[in-house]
Amino acid sequence: MRKWGVTVAVASGLAAGAAVPARAPQAPASVVPVVMAALPHEAQVTHQRILGGGPFPYDKDGIVFGNRERLLPPRARGHYREYTVKTPGARNRGARRIVCGGSPPNRPEACYYTDDHYASFRRIAQ
Repeated sequence: MRKWGVTVAVASGLAAGAAVPARAPQAPASVVPVVMAALPHEAQVTHQRILGGGPFPYDKDGIVFGNRERLLPPRARGHYREYTVKTPGARNRGARRIVCGGSPPNRPEACYYTDDHYASFRRIAQ
């Protein structure tokens, strides 16, 4: 009987939300750099719009990026903002974004490019 009680306690601990190991996030230090010229033309245009303060073609451009994936260096909420990079042929915003951090937004400390909707990032080297 004692054995059964231990099993129930362990199972109920998991059901109650005990921590289950997850895939470790990409370490921010391992964000690979990419030169601007290597990015798609649409990303280069978006980056110029960011530096120029707009105009931006998508309503969600410039909204706060929460870094929930923890793939970028940790910063206070509101530090990062995201911008859509147009994807030719896409009917929606697509998966490509530039995320920049710093204030004011048109003078970012660093910008990052993702073409897989935040699954990975490359730091844009100037």
